[in-house]
Amino acid sequence: MLTIGDFARASRLSAKALRRYDELGLLPPARVDPFTGYRYYAEEQLERARLIAWLRGIGMPLAEVGRVCALYAADAAGAARAIRGYWSRVESETAARRDLAASLVDRLRGPTEMTDEMTDGTTDGMADEMTDEMTDGTADETADETADGTSGGTAGRPAFVLRTAVRLDRGLVRAAQQDAAHAGPHLLAVADGYGPEGARAALAAVGALEAVPPPAPSARAGDVLNALEDAVRAADGAVSGLAESGTTLTAAVWTGGRLALAHVGDSRAYLLRDGAFVRLTRDHTVVQALVDAGELDPAEAADRPDRALLLKALDGGDAAPEPELGVHETRPGDRYLLCTDGLSAVAPADDIRRALAAGVGPEEAAEALVALARERGGPDNVACVVADVVPA
Repeated sequence: MLTIGDFARASRLSAKALRRYDELGLLPPARVDPFTGYRYYAEEQLERARLIAWLRGIGMPLAEVGRVCALYAADAAGAARAIRGYWSRVESETAARRDLAASLVDRLRGPTEMTDEMTDGTTDGMADEMTDEMTDGTADETADETADGTSGGTAGRPAFVLRTAVRLDRGLVRAAQQDAAHAGPHLLAVADGYGPEGARAALAAVGALEAVPPPAPSARAGDVLNALEDAVRAADGAVSGLAESGTTLTAAVWTGGRLALAHVGDSRAYLLRDGAFVRLTRDHTVVQALVDAGELDPAEAADRPDRALLLKALDGGDAAPEPELGVHETRPGDRYLLCTDGLSAVAPADDIRRALAAGVGPEEAAEALVALARERGGPDNVACVVADVVPA
């Protein structure tokens, strides 16, 4: 038997931590002296103690540490998979925070700079070219407009509005429609439900977002993002109680000059600007986390059988997932697409870009995108929203 001091030195855990883990039932001592209360540990407990120390070293919460330790006792390979899954979530959340930080940096540089971050390799540097265009040539084009998209000579009347279209399609394989979408003058949203109550989950999530009030043209970006984040939490609450079901959610709020974006899951938002096609969201999936970590080539991701395994979704659990947030400056002529993976997972990005750039209105573009998914077998439900920034 080892005293708590000796065991602490051998395991690299403090005596205080050992007492805490005892209270939680995570690492109880082998024996406690009934008279003195001293704790004694067996040498065989060192392996578990060191595992706990390592797991805490990577930031794993105590509740998950307990589950991994219990799994390790019966299935070491299963414990390894659990650790891999946890770290994939960490990397995905870190990537989302990195994107938000980049968005904030660009936002503070000035109202005419674009905040879009590239999330995959499909656009070959177009985001940088688009940013250069905006910082080099936009000032003259928008000299008579304020930063929030209102015209300086029309008493605050919006200079630009969104012209939108929404399409839902069950596809050619699925028996039911579990996607939902909304396209209004200030709110765009798509949701992809899953599980036996997936349709109700998607509708509930989109319905919760519809409660976001139209922001004033002069609204601060931070206030709009806060309102959007609160709405996502409300959407997660609306999904609560739907057994083994949940939904993705990608939503955008239009202020007249900016688009505030919130995203959870693997539905997507894209921007088409001057022929360049940029993805504005990052998939919250295990496969995307592997790509971000350099462990999987992006070209191989689409063929993975686990490509739809989500790291984040709205499922009404104990803690609502933190959405990926961003603010994007808009320009007249911009075309935005929000879609579920019934489109993005089956149609190559180049085909989606061509359908959006065909010179037709939002209604025709949305119809073309649904047809594109059907041409490739229509294996899943499709929801898509197309929105153009046009003069008021």
